[in-house]
Order: sequence, then structure tokens, then C-alpha cells
Amino acid sequence: MKQFGAFVKKEFFHILRDPRTVMLLLIMPVIQIILFGFALTNEVKNVNIAVFNSDLSIESRIITERLSAGESFQIKKYLHSHTEIPEVIEKGEVKLVIVFNKGFGSDLRHTGKASVNVIADASEPNLAQSALMYATNIIRASSQEFLKGGEVSSAPRVEPSLRLLYNPQLKSAYNFVPGVMGMILMLICAMMTSISIVREKETGTMELLLASPVKPFGIIIAKTIPYFVISVINIATILVLSIYLLNVPISGSLFWLLFISFLFVLVSLSVGMLISTLVDSQVAAMLISGMVFMMPVILLSGMIYPVENMPKILQVIAQIIPAKWFIAGARKLMIQGVDVVYALREIAVLTFMLILFFGLTIKNFKYRLD
Repeated sequence: MKQFGAFVKKEFFHILRDPRTVMLLLIMPVIQIILFGFALTNEVKNVNIAVFNSDLSIESRIITERLSAGESFQIKKYLHSHTEIPEVIEKGEVKLVIVFNKGFGSDLRHTGKASVNVIADASEPNLAQSALMYATNIIRASSQEFLKGGEVSSAPRVEPSLRLLYNPQLKSAYNFVPGVMGMILMLICAMMTSISIVREKETGTMELLLASPVKPFGIIIAKTIPYFVISVINIATILVLSIYLLNVPISGSLFWLLFISFLFVLVSLSVGMLISTLVDSQVAAMLISGMVFMMPVILLSGMIYPVENMPKILQVIAQIIPAKWFIAGARKLMIQGVDVVYALREIAVLTFMLILFFGLTIKNFKYRLD
């Protein structure tokens, strides 16, 4: 029994000698329960909408107030002309535009029927379907405010007229392709490169690299080039399959789609190299790159669940996830087909992340072995 206790004690020592791995194993369940508890939701919350009200009747104002009263929608902008509608959607400022045409209130009072135009960005079909359902229910329920003589049966009917942009058939593949591309590239690039330098340390070949005339900057670049080439092949494969197998067209510029994809690959590679300089074992590198990045990429990048629906703290965390910016930019360039001007924000953020992560990698690279 004493020998058995010694073996148990030895195993505990093996585990506890790497505090970072222990903290990772203990913190991971906490992170996962928080993410699954708050990020996985089909509720519609904080969806930005715009309103174009050329009628200005009491009825249209009541419906507008009902839309903004709950947690589902936030009126981001009041438009003044029809020409502003495509612009606010292309910029990604809003997901829905509610349009009250002239004569809406008059038609409702005289004929008992009126129509409200609801224009939705359907490049994210799951969000579009849920938001349209919520908006339709609110608009129809607002009819109770227009009762004639208090009789429910005589309530005027307000029917939404729906228009879906970019993905009128609400095909899930339109949302699936940019999201899966971001997840695959992030996980493969970060996971593979995270073990590259650590593997050299564990096999004892790091001394040969440091003794070579190649500077650390060159070593890092040399290690990332093969993974960059593999990622380029993956990008080409995903795009070909999406076009010819899933029937998802590239509506925008192929050049700029490839540009933001290559930029995201470089960011992912730099993240992996940064991890590789911070840990001393391949197991720790795989745990961090695989488990720590996989959950946030799937849940907080907007790949499946809209970031706007999440609590504020998770929305803030989502801003530092590179995949979130790539998926948003890829949707604009590939699905919406807008000009690259509308994706400059995503490109700028990814460029900043590349400079930051690569700079930290160079700074943390150890010139001497311990």
C-alpha cells in the first residue's frame, strides 16, 4: 500500500510541476460552462435595425416604439431616403430596415389593412430568420393598439412585407462556408505552428537552430512558410467545393476575398508561433491551441451564434478573436458582394493583430536555452 501511495504521489508531482497546464485544466471547465451557458442562445437580442418612416403617422410611430421597447431590437438609425437603405446594410450597421411608406396610417384607418416593408440582411440566415419572426410578431401584435371601439375582432391588420437580401432562399451554406473557413484555418494554422518550436526544444534540435547563421526572425519565417502553403491549398479547396458542390457563389471580388483570407492565415500562424514561444511542451501547446481557441472560435466568432445576442462581456471578448473579424469580412466580400471599402475595418483589425502577435513572437523568442 505504501508503494502504491508513492506512485500516486509521483503522478501528482508530474502534473503539478507544470503550473500552466494545471491552471489550464482547472480553468477550462469554468470557461466552457460560461461559454455554453451564455453564448448558445437562439434568442434575438440587441439586433441593430434602421427605420425609414415617410408616413409619420401615429400608427407608424406606435409600431416603431414597440420595436425598440424590448431587448430584441435597437434602433441604430432613422433614415431619410430610400437611397440610404442599401448603404446601411452593406456597411453592416443594421440587420433589418423597417420601411413605412406614405399613406400607411391612412390606409390602416380607412381600409383596415396596411403593409410594412421589412428588409433583412440574409447573409446570416439563422439570425435573419429569427429576427424576421420577432419583428413580424411585434408588428402584428401592435395592431391591438389600433382597436376600433374596443372590439378585438375589428382590429386593423398590419402585415409585414418581407424582402431578403443576398440570400433570399435562406440557404444555411451561405453562413456555413465563411464560418467553417475561419474555423479550419484558425485551428490548423495555430495548432500546427504552436508545436513547431516546442518540438525542437523537446527533441534537442533547438541548439542547432540557434547555432546556425539564420537569425530568429528568419527561423520563425522559415517555420511558417510550409504551413502557409498548406493553408493556401486549403483555401482553394474550400472555395472550389463551396462553388461547385454547395452552390455558394463568390458575389464580390475574388482578389480581395483571397487577400483577407491570406491575411487571416498569417494572423493565425503568428498566434501559433506566439504560443510556441510561451510553452515548453507539445502537450501544453496542443491544449492551448486546440481547446482554448476551438471553443471561442466556434462560439464567439459569429460563426453559428450572433455576437449581438450575447452578454456584453462576451461581446467584448469576441472582439479579440481574429476569426470573428475574418468571418465578418468574408461574408461581406463573398456573400454580400459589396465593395472592399465596406470591409476595410476588418482588414485593418486583422493587420493590427498580425503586427501585434508577430511582434510578441519575436520578443518572446528565446535566444538561449535554459
